[in-house]
Amino acid sequence: MGVIWFLIGITVVALLSAVSALAGDYEDGVAAYNRRDYPAAFQSLQPAAEHGNAVAQYDVGLMYEYGDGVAQDYAEAMQWFHRAADQGYANAQHHLGLMYRQGIGVAQNYAVAARWIRKAADQGDAAAQTSLGEMYLGGLGVARNNAEAAKWYGKAADQGDASAESRLGEMFVRGQGVARNYVLAHMWFSLAAANGMDAAGKARDQLASLMTSTEIEKAQRLVRAWKPTK
Repeated sequence: MGVIWFLIGITVVALLSAVSALAGDYEDGVAAYNRRDYPAAFQSLQPAAEHGNAVAQYDVGLMYEYGDGVAQDYAEAMQWFHRAADQGYANAQHHLGLMYRQGIGVAQNYAVAARWIRKAADQGDAAAQTSLGEMYLGGLGVARNNAEAAKWYGKAADQGDASAESRLGEMFVRGQGVARNYVLAHMWFSLAAANGMDAAGKARDQLASLMTSTEIEKAQRLVRAWKPTK
């Protein structure tokens, strides 16, 4: 019995050492990537990716997509994105959806793109929620539905996604998928502008010419009171 426990102990120690080594590989890979030593980054990240680290798989996919430290290969990138996405990694699911939407490394397929983007959006990924809003707004892979587009833009905007904030502002101006509301449009444009979107600031200023001073003041109060959900 003592021999069995001894052997089990050796196995556990070996497994923990392997996991620690892989974690070290990933950390080394990230550090190398940040200092733009892409060959070293790839050399460190690939072992972690091969052993099932979803984040490393996604990173390796990006390196193949952009040709960082390895020859550019869209098809290979897609394989790594799939492996990470199949494990439920939201960034990979969203990116995979964008690849299908644009037809990069794979035949363009809006329906498949929408399914992958939705998986990430359902996990609360703001960028994916914005992309899903775009899919509904354009009727790409899903039935065109302005209300659904506004809903997903709203989820992303609530998290502080600048693109979604600007898009939502536009929808409130037009009454597209939501009731027309200049106060809310002004608020969302202001938040997007504060997040660095100059076009949103210009849209807000143009909209202000159609609003009363009371409405503008109300919108400004909403901006001051607003807090992101994440």
